[in-house]
Amino acid sequence: MVADGDRVVTHFFECKEPGYRGWRWAVTVARASRAKVVTLDETVLLPGPDALLAPEWVPWSERLRPGDMGPGDLLPTEAEDLRLEPGYSGADAPPPNSVLPDVVTPQNLADLVEAEDAGPETPEPAGGTTDTSPAPERGSIASVAEELGMRRARVLSRYGLHAAADRWDEAFGAKTPMAQAAPAPCVTCGFLLPLAGSLRQAFGVCANEFSPADGRVVSLAYGCGGHSEAAVMPKPPRRAAPVLDSMATDAFPLRPSPDSGSVVTAEDDSEDLGHS
Repeated sequence: MVADGDRVVTHFFECKEPGYRGWRWAVTVARASRAKVVTLDETVLLPGPDALLAPEWVPWSERLRPGDMGPGDLLPTEAEDLRLEPGYSGADAPPPNSVLPDVVTPQNLADLVEAEDAGPETPEPAGGTTDTSPAPERGSIASVAEELGMRRARVLSRYGLHAAADRWDEAFGAKTPMAQAAPAPCVTCGFLLPLAGSLRQAFGVCANEFSPADGRVVSLAYGCGGHSEAAVMPKPPRRAAPVLDSMATDAFPLRPSPDSGSVVTAEDDSEDLGHS
């Protein structure tokens, strides 16, 4: 038992339930001042110093690791995900009294293009009515937005770019054992496909099928033995043309022709054939 205070004591009893090894029933009792009756305060099952405990609970968003997703799995993203930011926002707001709107969207961007094509504004008629031009077609807005890279609702934020760069550099960066033993970095390799945007200054995609990083995003300081200029195989030497053509075959007849002037007798014929 343990005294928790004045006239307050907690008694511990061993738990016999399966699966609760080292746990104890804690019964807390108290006695009021000048009272002869003890009051039961609470009874609870508590772990002891050697109790078998479950691991600390971790949210699924923190337990998830790269490669855990399978076919048909969906990974929702939070609305305020730090790795993402709106594709078009007021981050680059124009100065006050600017002809540009505060937030550039495909709609007002198309309006600006139409206004520029229409020329200078005409004064408003005396009646107070204005000539409203028809709304731009949906295809034109989509094409302008696609040209400016504004078709996506959210894009990677600066935090998301840095987080991705840290992961890629840790897996295929300059400090890996493969890069330390490489003959040259990837920045000089012909199999490197540079990325677009700001990350092209530090990363690219390996296109060497024999490299361990084939199809992966690698740092420009990474390297491997499959570098395009590390070991260029020399071309086989070409043999010089022979001075005397000794490679061709010469045809010789087995018997001389009759008009050659040589006469073959029967004895000579028998000797040539090996007869006695």
